Amino acid sequence: MAHTLVLVRHGQSEWNKKNLFTGWRDVELTEQGRKEAAEAGVLMKAAGLEFDVAYTSGLKRAQETNQLALASLGQSDIPVIENEALNERDYGDLAGLNKDDAREKWGEEQVHIWRRSFDIPPPGGESLKMTAERVLPYFDAEIMPKVLAGTRVLVAAHGNSLRALVMQLDNLGPDEIVEVNIATGVPIAYELDDDGKVLSKKILADRTYS
Repeated sequence: MAHTLVLVRHGQSEWNKKNLFTGWRDVELTEQGRKEAAEAGVLMKAAGLEFDVAYTSGLKRAQETNQLALASLGQSDIPVIENEALNERDYGDLAGLNKDDAREKWGEEQVHIWRRSFDIPPPGGESLKMTAERVLPYFDAEIMPKVLAGTRVLVAAHGNSLRALVMQLDNLGPDEIVEVNIATGVPIAYELDDDGKVLSKKILADRTYS
């Protein structure tokens, strides 16, 4: 029996548009972001996907993406579980800064290390490794058992919290996952076997929004 798990990153946020580090700051979607979220639902509907439960983070850009996608799917009545374990990586002192201004302040190489290394956090924030250490225990304890029991699950979250899931699902190493980019509003549909191994993975669009 194949088990359904679909991941979708929130649509473009106001701070994505302004090229700011966001992290745990609770910002709104842009109009484009709302269109991306609704389109995600259209794409999932076209793929014949149906869900029994949705999980999202404690941040409104992921929550609104989830709402808009489910509305497009015609499945707004399913249970939605919100948990901060699925929040974006905390960017600490970088949060709210323009990425170009951060490069001026700390240097391009240092900012690149904070953004793209696996285990070096920015000041006051989380590395991808630390984010994974927060996300994966919740996923393994709460979400995966439901998936393997036959519950069809949608997870609407963030670039880095979803990278942690992709790292585990795709069995990627630290050097591989730091090169993975997850586009806003583009569903990633997995089918898993009874042991949680990936039978198939399909990205339902090929947009490259950052």
